[in-house]
Amino acid sequence: MFTTMPSSLSSFLHMGVPIFYLVLSLIICASAQGPPSPGYYLSSKISPISFNQGFRNLWGPQHQRLDQSSLTIWLDSNSGSGFKSLHSYQSGYFGAAIKLQPGYTAGVITSIYLSNNQDHPGNHDEIDIEFLGTTPDKPYVLQTNVYIRGSGDGNIIGREMKFHLWFDPTQDFHNYAILWKPSEIIFFVDDIPIRRYPRKSDATYPSRPMYVYGSIWDASSWATEDGRYKADYKYQPFIGRYKNFKLEGCTIESPASCHPPSASSSGSGNLSPQQFSAMQWVQNNYLVYNYCHDPRRDHTLIPEC
Repeated sequence: MFTTMPSSLSSFLHMGVPIFYLVLSLIICASAQGPPSPGYYLSSKISPISFNQGFRNLWGPQHQRLDQSSLTIWLDSNSGSGFKSLHSYQSGYFGAAIKLQPGYTAGVITSIYLSNNQDHPGNHDEIDIEFLGTTPDKPYVLQTNVYIRGSGDGNIIGREMKFHLWFDPTQDFHNYAILWKPSEIIFFVDDIPIRRYPRKSDATYPSRPMYVYGSIWDASSWATEDGRYKADYKYQPFIGRYKNFKLEGCTIESPASCHPPSASSSGSGNLSPQQFSAMQWVQNNYLVYNYCHDPRRDHTLIPEC
């Protein structure tokens, strides 16, 4: 409890400002200051690689351009484009710095994700970071998702959590990453953990090897407000820019002693209290959808909730 009243608070009260509005303004100001420091910057511990060191084009080669360390892919009415890692992984840290297209991008998905769809069509695993295109008056949505043996057979079970961002992702590059460990999956934005998905059972956790992908494509049927707004090709091309690729993990050829990077400085692999606090700040202020809290979902299919 304050023993003396802060001068700013005292002046507000002398002005006759109701305490409710004062508290509200302080909350808004604190929120606007940006996220608290996570205290540990995992991306700085992992050396970047060039695109060709870790990836190859998968589709749409005419819609992909490599300029030194930066990759540009784009979608127009003819095609989108995608890329794939040279190796599959059993665990690891996977990320890139991405800059998104401003303006009208409804219906367009720009992504970086893990998948084994090509090895297990119909019942693959997947871990997603997807940017859902938007209209100019609304912010981008960053969707995180986890699939376990569940796509293509009519029984798709997504585990979506969606976020707005505390910055404009079209103005500069920001780092987005997935840390996939045998015990948990952590999603990061600029080294701030935004979501943690723990392994609660084998049935609700992806454990088969996956490749790393990136892509830009037309998902008009669902991407923007459940398909309300479609891709409009009068705004083409839609562009995604990637650089600062990070791949550090255990491939299927790695020795049994291989371990993914630690999430924190402790070396224990667990998030620190400071990282948990930063994650809670993001979820308190910018989480816009959590599948576990959706009353329309059949919760018998998502027992981890």
